[in-house]
Amino acid sequence: MTDLATREIPRTRVLGVPISLIDLSKATKQISEWALDKTKSRAVFVRDSPSVVLVSEQEELLGLHENASLVVADGAPLFWICRMYSGGNEIGRVPGADLVESVCKLSLATGQSHFFYGGRPTVAQTMADLLSKKYLGLKVAGTCSPPMLDIGPDFEVRGPNLEDAKRIQESGADFVWVGISTPKQEYWISKAAPIVGHGVFIGVGAAFDFHSGNVQRAPAWMRNNGLEWLHRLGSEPRRLWRRYLVLAPRFAFLALLELSRRLGRA
Repeated sequence: MTDLATREIPRTRVLGVPISLIDLSKATKQISEWALDKTKSRAVFVRDSPSVVLVSEQEELLGLHENASLVVADGAPLFWICRMYSGGNEIGRVPGADLVESVCKLSLATGQSHFFYGGRPTVAQTMADLLSKKYLGLKVAGTCSPPMLDIGPDFEVRGPNLEDAKRIQESGADFVWVGISTPKQEYWISKAAPIVGHGVFIGVGAAFDFHSGNVQRAPAWMRNNGLEWLHRLGSEPRRLWRRYLVLAPRFAFLALLELSRRLGRA
Protein backbone atom coordinates (compact mmCIF):
# COMPACT_ATOMS: atom_id res chain seq x y z
CA MET A 1 0.00 0.00 0.00
CA THR A 2 1.33 3.44 -0.93
CA ASP A 3 2.63 5.33 2.07
CA LEU A 4 0.49 8.45 1.81
CA ALA A 5 0.92 9.22 5.50
CA THR A 6 4.58 10.20 5.03
CA ARG A 7 3.54 13.54 3.54
CA GLU A 8 1.09 16.12 4.79
CA ILE A 9 -2.29 16.19 3.08
CA PRO A 10 -2.84 19.74 1.76
CA ARG A 11 -5.96 21.67 2.75
CA THR A 12 -7.93 24.64 1.56
CA ARG A 13 -10.37 26.69 3.62
CA VAL A 14 -14.01 27.44 2.96
CA LEU A 15 -15.60 29.94 5.37
CA GLY A 16 -12.56 29.29 7.55
CA VAL A 17 -13.20 25.53 7.72
CA PRO A 18 -10.26 23.33 6.64
CA ILE A 19 -11.08 20.89 3.83
CA SER A 20 -8.56 18.25 2.78
CA LEU A 21 -7.55 18.21 -0.89
CA ILE A 22 -8.01 14.51 -1.52
CA ASP A 23 -10.21 12.23 -3.60
CA LEU A 24 -12.12 9.04 -2.75
CA SER A 25 -9.38 6.64 -3.84
CA LYS A 26 -6.60 8.38 -1.92
CA ALA A 27 -8.80 8.91 1.14
CA THR A 28 -9.62 5.19 1.19
CA LYS A 29 -5.95 4.19 1.05
CA GLN A 30 -4.94 6.78 3.63
CA ILE A 31 -7.64 5.76 6.11
CA SER A 32 -6.76 2.08 5.66
CA GLU A 33 -3.10 2.83 6.27
CA TRP A 34 -3.78 4.89 9.39
CA ALA A 35 -5.79 2.00 10.80
CA LEU A 36 -2.67 -0.17 10.79
CA ASP A 37 -1.28 1.97 13.61
CA LYS A 38 -2.60 0.42 16.82
CA THR A 39 -0.99 3.07 19.03
CA LYS A 40 -3.33 5.99 18.29
CA SER A 41 -6.81 6.87 17.07
CA ARG A 42 -7.69 9.29 14.30
CA ALA A 43 -10.75 11.31 13.32
CA VAL A 44 -12.20 11.77 9.85
CA PHE A 45 -15.06 14.22 9.25
CA VAL A 46 -17.28 14.29 6.16
CA ARG A 47 -18.65 17.73 5.28
CA ASP A 48 -21.27 19.23 3.00
CA SER A 49 -22.25 22.87 2.55
CA PRO A 50 -24.86 23.17 5.37
CA SER A 51 -22.52 21.55 7.89
CA VAL A 52 -19.67 23.87 6.87
CA VAL A 53 -21.87 26.82 7.89
CA LEU A 54 -22.50 25.19 11.29
CA VAL A 55 -18.80 24.51 11.81
CA SER A 56 -17.79 28.03 10.78
CA GLU A 57 -20.11 29.54 13.41
CA GLN A 58 -19.08 27.34 16.36
CA GLU A 59 -15.57 27.93 17.66
CA GLU A 60 -15.21 24.62 19.51
CA LEU A 61 -16.53 22.63 16.58
CA LEU A 62 -14.13 24.43 14.26
CA GLY A 63 -11.30 23.49 16.61
CA LEU A 64 -12.19 19.81 16.26
CA HIS A 65 -11.87 20.14 12.49
CA GLU A 66 -8.50 21.83 12.83
CA ASN A 67 -7.28 18.78 14.76
CA ALA A 68 -8.95 16.11 12.61
CA SER A 69 -6.72 13.89 10.51
CA LEU A 70 -8.96 14.35 7.48
CA VAL A 71 -11.93 16.58 6.56
CA VAL A 72 -13.39 15.58 3.20
CA ALA A 73 -15.84 17.27 0.84
CA ASP A 74 -19.05 15.30 0.49
CA GLY A 75 -21.61 17.63 -1.10
CA ALA A 76 -21.28 18.87 -4.67
CA PRO A 77 -21.49 22.65 -3.89
CA LEU A 78 -18.67 22.36 -1.34
CA PHE A 79 -16.61 20.29 -3.78
CA TRP A 80 -17.11 22.86 -6.56
CA ILE A 81 -15.91 25.70 -4.32
CA CYS A 82 -12.90 23.67 -3.12
CA ARG A 83 -12.01 22.79 -6.70
CA MET A 84 -12.01 26.48 -7.67
CA TYR A 85 -9.84 27.35 -4.67
CA SER A 86 -7.35 24.55 -5.32
CA GLY A 87 -7.08 24.76 -9.10
CA GLY A 88 -9.09 21.58 -9.58
CA ASN A 89 -6.33 18.99 -9.66
CA GLU A 90 -6.09 17.78 -6.08
CA ILE A 91 -9.62 17.21 -4.85
CA GLY A 92 -12.54 14.91 -5.62
CA ARG A 93 -15.91 14.36 -3.96
CA VAL A 94 -15.80 11.95 -1.03
CA PRO A 95 -19.45 11.17 -0.18
CA GLY A 96 -19.80 9.42 3.18
CA ALA A 97 -21.85 6.55 1.73
CA ASP A 98 -19.25 5.98 -1.00
CA LEU A 99 -16.41 6.12 1.51
CA VAL A 100 -18.05 3.36 3.54
CA GLU A 101 -18.24 1.10 0.50
CA SER A 102 -14.74 1.93 -0.70
CA VAL A 103 -13.10 1.20 2.67
CA CYS A 104 -15.18 -1.98 3.11
CA LYS A 105 -14.09 -3.22 -0.30
CA LEU A 106 -10.40 -2.57 0.39
CA SER A 107 -10.65 -4.21 3.81
CA LEU A 108 -11.47 -7.54 2.18
CA ALA A 109 -7.84 -7.63 1.04
CA THR A 110 -6.30 -6.20 4.22
CA GLY A 111 -8.41 -8.18 6.71
CA GLN A 112 -9.25 -5.04 8.68
CA SER A 113 -12.45 -4.90 10.73
CA HIS A 114 -15.37 -2.51 11.17
CA PHE A 115 -17.52 -1.29 14.05
CA PHE A 116 -20.82 0.46 13.27
CA TYR A 117 -21.99 2.96 15.91
CA GLY A 118 -25.16 4.99 15.45
CA GLY A 119 -28.54 5.11 13.81
CA ARG A 120 -31.95 4.35 15.22
CA PRO A 121 -32.53 0.95 16.93
CA THR A 122 -31.34 -1.97 14.75
CA VAL A 123 -30.03 0.36 11.99
CA ALA A 124 -26.33 -0.29 12.70
CA GLN A 125 -26.86 -4.06 12.73
CA THR A 126 -28.92 -3.96 9.54
CA MET A 127 -26.24 -1.85 7.87
CA ALA A 128 -23.56 -4.34 8.92
CA ASP A 129 -25.66 -7.28 7.69
CA LEU A 130 -26.32 -5.75 4.26
CA LEU A 131 -22.69 -4.71 3.77
CA SER A 132 -21.57 -8.21 4.79
CA LYS A 133 -23.83 -9.70 2.12
CA LYS A 134 -22.49 -7.29 -0.49
CA TYR A 135 -18.85 -7.73 0.54
CA LEU A 136 -18.48 -11.40 1.42
CA GLY A 137 -15.82 -11.90 4.06
CA LEU A 138 -16.26 -8.43 5.57
CA LYS A 139 -15.08 -8.47 9.19
CA VAL A 140 -17.61 -6.84 11.52
CA ALA A 141 -16.14 -6.23 14.97
CA GLY A 142 -19.45 -5.06 16.41
CA THR A 143 -22.48 -2.79 16.15
CA CYS A 144 -24.31 -0.44 18.49
CA SER A 145 -27.32 1.83 18.05
CA PRO A 146 -27.15 4.03 21.16
CA PRO A 147 -30.16 5.93 22.54
CA MET A 148 -30.56 9.53 21.40
CA LEU A 149 -27.74 11.40 23.07
CA ASP A 150 -27.51 15.05 24.13
CA ILE A 151 -23.99 15.70 22.93
CA GLY A 152 -22.25 19.06 22.80
CA PRO A 153 -18.95 20.71 23.75
CA ASP A 154 -19.37 19.68 27.41
CA PHE A 155 -20.11 16.02 26.64
CA GLU A 156 -18.25 13.53 28.83
CA VAL A 157 -17.78 9.84 28.13
CA ARG A 158 -19.13 8.14 31.23
CA GLY A 159 -21.78 5.62 32.24
CA PRO A 160 -23.28 3.84 29.21
CA ASN A 161 -21.17 5.99 26.87
CA LEU A 162 -18.00 4.79 28.56
CA GLU A 163 -19.24 1.22 28.29
CA ASP A 164 -19.73 1.75 24.55
CA ALA A 165 -16.19 3.11 24.20
CA LYS A 166 -14.76 0.14 26.12
CA ARG A 167 -16.74 -2.25 23.95
CA ILE A 168 -15.28 -0.66 20.81
CA GLN A 169 -11.81 -0.80 22.36
CA GLU A 170 -12.14 -4.49 23.20
CA SER A 171 -13.46 -5.29 19.72
CA GLY A 172 -10.13 -4.24 18.19
CA ALA A 173 -11.97 -2.54 15.32
CA ASP A 174 -9.80 -0.85 12.73
CA PHE A 175 -12.60 1.42 11.47
CA VAL A 176 -15.35 2.90 13.63
CA TRP A 177 -18.20 4.24 11.52
CA VAL A 178 -20.24 6.82 13.45
CA GLY A 179 -23.71 7.94 12.40
CA ILE A 180 -25.35 10.08 15.09
CA SER A 181 -25.69 13.30 13.01
CA THR A 182 -23.64 16.49 12.97
CA PRO A 183 -22.42 18.00 15.25
CA LYS A 184 -23.10 15.24 17.79
CA GLN A 185 -20.91 12.70 16.04
CA GLU A 186 -17.93 15.06 15.87
CA TYR A 187 -18.11 15.82 19.60
CA TRP A 188 -18.60 12.12 20.40
CA ILE A 189 -15.60 11.13 18.27
CA SER A 190 -13.41 13.80 19.85
CA LYS A 191 -14.11 12.41 23.34
CA ALA A 192 -14.47 8.67 22.67
CA ALA A 193 -11.62 8.09 20.22
CA PRO A 194 -8.82 8.95 22.70
CA ILE A 195 -10.36 6.53 25.22
CA VAL A 196 -10.46 3.72 22.68
CA GLY A 197 -6.88 4.56 21.71
CA HIS A 198 -6.77 2.99 18.27
CA GLY A 199 -8.68 2.86 15.00
CA VAL A 200 -9.96 5.46 12.56
CA PHE A 201 -13.26 7.07 13.62
CA ILE A 202 -15.28 8.30 10.65
CA GLY A 203 -18.43 10.40 10.99
CA VAL A 204 -20.71 9.50 8.10
CA GLY A 205 -24.19 10.49 9.35
CA ALA A 206 -26.80 9.68 6.71
CA ALA A 207 -24.74 6.78 5.32
CA PHE A 208 -26.25 4.64 8.08
CA ASP A 209 -29.75 5.23 6.72
CA PHE A 210 -28.64 4.66 3.14
CA HIS A 211 -26.74 1.42 3.80
CA SER A 212 -29.44 0.02 6.09
CA GLY A 213 -32.11 0.66 3.46
CA ASN A 214 -33.93 3.03 5.82
CA VAL A 215 -33.70 5.89 3.32
CA GLN A 216 -33.40 5.62 -0.44
CA ARG A 217 -30.33 7.40 -1.74
CA ALA A 218 -30.70 9.87 -4.61
CA PRO A 219 -30.05 8.46 -8.08
CA ALA A 220 -26.56 8.97 -9.50
CA TRP A 221 -27.62 11.69 -11.96
CA MET A 222 -28.94 13.82 -9.10
CA ARG A 223 -25.81 13.25 -7.00
CA ASN A 224 -23.55 14.10 -9.93
CA ASN A 225 -25.37 17.35 -10.69
CA GLY A 226 -25.63 18.79 -7.20
CA LEU A 227 -29.29 17.83 -6.69
CA GLU A 228 -28.97 15.23 -3.95
CA TRP A 229 -30.21 17.83 -1.47
CA LEU A 230 -33.53 18.03 -3.31
CA HIS A 231 -34.03 14.27 -3.08
CA ARG A 232 -33.17 14.24 0.62
CA LEU A 233 -35.44 17.18 1.36
CA GLY A 234 -38.29 15.44 -0.42
CA SER A 235 -37.63 12.25 1.55
CA GLU A 236 -37.46 13.87 5.00
CA PRO A 237 -38.86 17.42 4.78
CA ARG A 238 -39.77 17.83 8.47
CA ARG A 239 -36.29 16.86 9.64
CA LEU A 240 -34.18 18.46 6.92
CA TRP A 241 -35.98 21.66 5.94
CA ARG A 242 -33.68 23.93 7.95
CA ARG A 243 -30.60 22.18 6.61
CA TYR A 244 -31.48 22.68 2.96
CA LEU A 245 -33.76 25.74 2.97
CA VAL A 246 -31.80 27.86 5.47
CA LEU A 247 -28.21 26.64 5.87
CA ALA A 248 -27.57 25.66 2.24
CA PRO A 249 -28.66 29.05 0.83
CA ARG A 250 -26.62 30.74 3.57
CA PHE A 251 -23.59 28.73 2.44
CA ALA A 252 -24.14 29.77 -1.18
CA PHE A 253 -24.29 33.45 -0.23
CA LEU A 254 -21.27 33.35 2.09
CA ALA A 255 -19.17 31.19 -0.25
CA LEU A 256 -19.83 33.45 -3.25
CA LEU A 257 -18.98 36.48 -1.11
CA GLU A 258 -15.74 34.81 -0.03
CA LEU A 259 -14.94 33.87 -3.63
CA SER A 260 -15.47 37.43 -4.86
CA ARG A 261 -13.11 38.68 -2.16
CA ARG A 262 -10.48 36.17 -3.21
CA LEU A 263 -10.82 37.18 -6.85
CA GLY A 264 -10.56 40.82 -5.82
CA ARG A 265 -7.24 40.14 -4.12
CA ALA A 266 -5.88 38.16 -7.10
